[in-house]
Amino acid sequence: MPSSLSSPEPGGVTGDGAGWSIDHISAVTVAVLDMSESVAFYEKLGLDVSYGGPDAPFTTMRAGQSVINLRRVPTQDGNHWDRIILRVRGVDALYRHFLEQGLRPTVPRNAEWGERYFEVSDPQRVVISFAEPL
Repeated sequence: MPSSLSSPEPGGVTGDGAGWSIDHISAVTVAVLDMSESVAFYEKLGLDVSYGGPDAPFTTMRAGQSVINLRRVPTQDGNHWDRIILRVRGVDALYRHFLEQGLRPTVPRNAEWGERYFEVSDPQRVVISFAEPL
């Protein structure tokens, strides 16, 4: 962990005095070829459909506070849409911190589902979204 970060509590990371913290993983989104097969698999693991379903292009599966989103894609070749969503406090301060670190995040915006968020991609093009409830 970089020396400019400290853990405020187990599982959390904060910028010392910077007005932001990463609290926990909110959701992981993965690309799937067969939605019906994938929904059936995650149901066997104990997750429930809270949005979408076997015939939908996008499905949210939940187990308590944990979320796995499934996004149907026509092929795995060149069509990755893997995503990690992190729940944060101080999304705008974190955005400014990332700019200072030389990263190129998207501009924070308010979403219709009740979060303010921005995104940055890792070197392998996995999208990491930082979201805070409005």
